[in-house]
Amino acid sequence: MKIALGCDHIVTDVKMKISKHLKEQGHEVIDVGTYDFVRTHYPIYGRLIAEEVVKGHADFGVALCGTGVGIAVAADKVPGTRVTLVGDVVTARAARENLNANIVAFGGAILGINFINNIVDEFINTKYEPNPEKEKLIARLNELGAQLGREVNTSGTIQELSMRIAELEEELNDGTDTDSVENG
Repeated sequence: MKIALGCDHIVTDVKMKISKHLKEQGHEVIDVGTYDFVRTHYPIYGRLIAEEVVKGHADFGVALCGTGVGIAVAADKVPGTRVTLVGDVVTARAARENLNANIVAFGGAILGINFINNIVDEFINTKYEPNPEKEKLIARLNELGAQLGREVNTSGTIQELSMRIAELEEELNDGTDTDSVENG
């Protein structure tokens, strides 16, 4: 299987351990970044993971940031994704079986690496169990993005991905340092 994997700067070390685990199991990993601990923004990597899945370059996506919340929200903005934020194996399994979720997200700073690997394994190895009711619900979920007029660029290479990262970084880095913004 091909797995798109990405994170923000807070959990790069955890992402690398997940990548190693997946490769040891024979999966191909599409690592969309980030690759170091330099401050960056999770929306970039959530979007890149989602685009790899929606374009069909990856079978599934694995997204992590400190809590998993931000990167899950970002990835879920891309039409065609069904992102699940999980903190346990049961939820990961249910998301695949019932909603045919294609991206799993979690808090890399919250969960231990062995637990994370168990979640990822359960997610990618669980088969979707379709039935008419589930298919109808999934179709409705997929329509939400289309109704809002969001589109995904469905072509691209690794070089284009790198350029896209730079573009998105530039858009988000407007010169303000969010760590030093004062309240009120």
